[in-house]
Amino acid sequence: MSTPCNKCDKCFGNASSDLSSMDGTPMSGADIVVQSLINAGIDCIFAYPGGQSIPLHQALTRYRDKLRVVLPRHEQGGGFAAQGYARSTGKIGVCMSTSGPGATNLITTIADAKLDSVAMLVITGQVGTGSIGSDAFQETPMVEVCRSITKHHYLVTNIKDLARIMKEAIYVTTTGRPGPVLVDVPRDVQVGLTVPDYNAPMRLPGYNGVPETATFSEISPIVELIQKAKRPVIYCGGGVIIANATDELLKLAERTQIPVTTTLTALSAFPREHDLSLGMLGMHGTAYANHAIHECDLLLAFGVRFDDRVTGKVNMFAHNAKIVHIDIDPSEINKIKRADLTIVSDLKSSLTTLLRAIDSLKTPLNPSVFDAWHEQIANWKRTMPLHYNVDSNDILPQYAIEELWKATKDRDCVIATGVGQHQMWASQFYKISKPRTWLTSAGLGTMGFGLPAAMGAKVANPNKLVIDIDGDGSFQMNIQEMATCYCEKIPVKVLLLNNQHLGMVVQWEDRFHKSNRAHTYLGPIDHPEWLGKGVGISPETRYPDYAAIAKGYQWEALTVSNKKDLPDAIRQMVNSDRPFLLDVAVSYREHVLPMTPAGGTILDMIQ
Repeated sequence: MSTPCNKCDKCFGNASSDLSSMDGTPMSGADIVVQSLINAGIDCIFAYPGGQSIPLHQALTRYRDKLRVVLPRHEQGGGFAAQGYARSTGKIGVCMSTSGPGATNLITTIADAKLDSVAMLVITGQVGTGSIGSDAFQETPMVEVCRSITKHHYLVTNIKDLARIMKEAIYVTTTGRPGPVLVDVPRDVQVGLTVPDYNAPMRLPGYNGVPETATFSEISPIVELIQKAKRPVIYCGGGVIIANATDELLKLAERTQIPVTTTLTALSAFPREHDLSLGMLGMHGTAYANHAIHECDLLLAFGVRFDDRVTGKVNMFAHNAKIVHIDIDPSEINKIKRADLTIVSDLKSSLTTLLRAIDSLKTPLNPSVFDAWHEQIANWKRTMPLHYNVDSNDILPQYAIEELWKATKDRDCVIATGVGQHQMWASQFYKISKPRTWLTSAGLGTMGFGLPAAMGAKVANPNKLVIDIDGDGSFQMNIQEMATCYCEKIPVKVLLLNNQHLGMVVQWEDRFHKSNRAHTYLGPIDHPEWLGKGVGISPETRYPDYAAIAKGYQWEALTVSNKKDLPDAIRQMVNSDRPFLLDVAVSYREHVLPMTPAGGTILDMIQ
């Protein structure tokens, strides 16, 4: 990701505009905000207007030829669309709302971006400075509300600071470990006039956006650990993708023949079909990845934060291994799991240096040392593969996802998901092969993420096939963005795995609460399932009719309940040039396996 340097015109200076004020003409605060975005190379904003952001939207109309405005149908949809744009490109995603309820509707997307380290700039309108603190109509103290879920935040009280603050906000969100930055702009600041100084020096005491770079001598001990290891594993997280280090990761794995496992966020960091891939680890990771972690003697942890869904019982996670942890963020070092060797550094440069250190060895590495380890892993893969009942007469969710993968594996495709069982099955059975082609809410686990994230990714990548794999519970949380897709000509596809339940909660009810249904059935309350009789949900009794809803939004749509009809329906969906929803009836009784209970170990894994 490029870093604004403040030393040339590429990032912030001299972007041409009729309102650029390069001749010293005063500009409104609203125009300064928009011009600052253009100066930074931003070409799209997801923005929903309201009373305290009207001047900003009026300014946006004056820059239509430089900045696309996508109008979501809910601020949360706009925030997740900005994330889809950012996650699929590595660029900054920008969203905007009015004050009060408009701004608070963005809070979940801000928290989500913070946990998954997404570069997102959030601009909110605010009541006039003279009214702040008076409980004015639609006033919410957004900086105070969002203080703990932003990387940085501003309340602009002086228009003369606005150009500098916008430059700082863009710089902070895109440098170091990315994260959301909030700029709260009162209405009087938006309409006020000043001559902006886009080249004003930034005031960021204590913040250095230039990441540490590990030296050769700091990296060299890793080579020694690799030379001594017999059972090494590379464990990589979203930091690999953020650092654009996927090529270096692949070279390192192939040069050393060390197997690779990824977190949910990092599924696109390493090709799933590669012989060295262990797939995802953790609660619903592959059994062989989790066994490899349990038995390894060297764990190379790159760009990870040792999340609880990965580690389970922390003191048993990689308990026999020497651990190397490289991360750009010093606050993650030894926060959850103590490591034997820690390096705070940009990951791309670290892996490049590690490859150079390996190449400089007088006696080259001998990957055959790991032959017995590879044989053990191969045996785990044979005896504990991901599986489901392929002979079932019903459409199982795993089968539907595999059929989607078969139909799209040779296409330039981006996959987004909602949150729940479908998300985990997608992580298991859709074999991602390229970076930035997997978009999912991992850290916060936000239902409703899938459709708007797909929408943002399609805006950013108009020539790619973008598909949201979703569940009916998650999909309904931002279903209104179907209108955005139609009106803004954003032809995303939705594979809707419809089981009429909140499937992941149902699974926990089945496993840990004797199948007692506690408000997890999404259909009519007079249905036998709600009454506790445990009957299946037939296609005739499914509610609502998602195909009818989709057609109401001018989408193409099909409903499929017969297994033999599914492959053709998927082909019809992916070949359509319009927004398309494929509603697939699946069983709510299917569980995501393997499953390691929260706080458990490999010994507790359910297969």
